[in-house]
Amino acid sequence: MQIYLDYSATTPTRPEAIAAMQAVLTQQWGNPSSLHEWGQRAATVVEQARMQVAGLINAEAESIIFTSGGTEANNQAIMGVARLYAKPQHIIISSIEHSAIAEPVHLLELWGWQVTHLGVDAKGRINPRDLKAAMQDNTVLVSVIYGQSEVGTIQPIEELGNIAHMHNVLFHTDAVQFAGRLPVDVRKLPVDLLSISSHKIYGPQGAGALYVRQGVELIPLLVGGGQEMRLRSGTQAVPTIAGFGVAAELAVQEMPTETPRLIKLRDRLFAQLADIPGLIPTGDRIHRLPHHVSFCLDYADGEKLSGKTLVREMNLAGIGISAGAACHSGKLSPSPILLAMGYSEKAALGAIRMTVGRDTTEADVDWTAMVLKQVLERLTPVKLVIR
Repeated sequence: MQIYLDYSATTPTRPEAIAAMQAVLTQQWGNPSSLHEWGQRAATVVEQARMQVAGLINAEAESIIFTSGGTEANNQAIMGVARLYAKPQHIIISSIEHSAIAEPVHLLELWGWQVTHLGVDAKGRINPRDLKAAMQDNTVLVSVIYGQSEVGTIQPIEELGNIAHMHNVLFHTDAVQFAGRLPVDVRKLPVDLLSISSHKIYGPQGAGALYVRQGVELIPLLVGGGQEMRLRSGTQAVPTIAGFGVAAELAVQEMPTETPRLIKLRDRLFAQLADIPGLIPTGDRIHRLPHHVSFCLDYADGEKLSGKTLVREMNLAGIGISAGAACHSGKLSPSPILLAMGYSEKAALGAIRMTVGRDTTEADVDWTAMVLKQVLERLTPVKLVIR
């Protein structure tokens, strides 16, 4: 029996997206920039996908810029704004951003930019008052993650965006974990830039998008042929873009039924693991991504017992989970996200994440809870009574 519970790391490409990609590879393989029929067939595919992805967040199609994924979209947002200025300015991010935001901002800091990292409470939430207090005359951008990938906490993006706009500051959000799982309406939401990823919503890896509100100016990271409204030069990856578009359209259609189902599975798994001593839920249980379950062990030692240990043991049992974020799972170091939330280094080394998805059943959740209990009973340094 094999159970995959790492849907925040990536999702299996759905058959409809694969079919769309196969059609492009065999029939619509032209260069979208070419004026002849082969090129125009490919261009039509790209523009259809642009409308489908725009529909995911209720955006205008021309505000969608295709990228190679969420990381490039985040980098384009941060660096695209920063490069507008000849001299270093001030930028505000949260202390729990994904590395695709934290690392480019760190580069800006090395180049002389002022950076404010907003603190969070023990559940990983920002207090909007802290954003108000952090604003300066030279603040040019605020970037706050919508749904945190390691602990599942959802930020008060509408309130934070309104604060930024009250100070005439651009607002970006990394919505890679959020979009496609919960509704997003950029016509109502006070965001200027928003990042999305294909492979988080059952599309192919290697595709993403940056929403750029009309009138917002950016300097491109990639220059050349001027594709993607001159913001992302290079021949578009038509097959992956086509698959992304199909996945986005189907996510919109299925969200009203799929999201409540995921929430039930999430809460069922939390409930079944609630009686394990020392296994502490992380993140906000109310303001939370619908598919996300996460814990840390308060008796982890970072050597014989850690989040990575549990990942290995669960994998031997045929169950795929994550030790915190997939991008950090190769390193045995405390999660900076949990440290920012006030957890000890040892507890942060014991972080695990289980995320449910389209193929997850109640039986999967029940079996996973039983196996995890058995693993912990066997590995814990003191005898635990787990019911």
